[in-house]
Amino acid sequence: MTDSTSSLAAATTAVRAHLLELLEGRQAHLSFDAAVEGLPAALRGVQPAHVPYSIWQLVDHIRTAQWDILEFSRDAAHQSPPWPAGYWTLDAAPATDAAWDGALAQIARYRAAFEALLHDPARDLYAPLAHGDGQTLLREALLIADHTAYHVGQIVLLRRLLGAPAG
Repeated sequence: MTDSTSSLAAATTAVRAHLLELLEGRQAHLSFDAAVEGLPAALRGVQPAHVPYSIWQLVDHIRTAQWDILEFSRDAAHQSPPWPAGYWTLDAAPATDAAWDGALAQIARYRAAFEALLHDPARDLYAPLAHGDGQTLLREALLIADHTAYHVGQIVLLRRLLGAPAG
């Protein structure tokens, strides 16, 4: 292995580690898990005045977007849902506690599955995905982290508005 190849391999390993930390969301803000932890069931579907969504709608949107990005990253045959209807539930609240718990579990599973892609040294972080139009695994990891962080901030704000601060 040449010095430049060795340097690139070391840099790629470092980038993978940074991406995994970013996906966990424990850097400059609360993680998704901390943002939803302990949220009273009665507040999951409350939509404050002048706010176009509830915490449930944000959670379900994060779930759908993570699933879509994961599947796009690993399956060339994946078809994304229509925008925006396929990414946002009209239901303000989860139908049951099991639906809430299931959505949280799915988000954790999708994140773990995406992290497994990042752990796979056979997956090139920088190569365009063959079925995309320039997207790379690196870009998709950053997209998940950025998108989730944006909506986690909204969840934190909604919790404050509803009198149930997170963290």
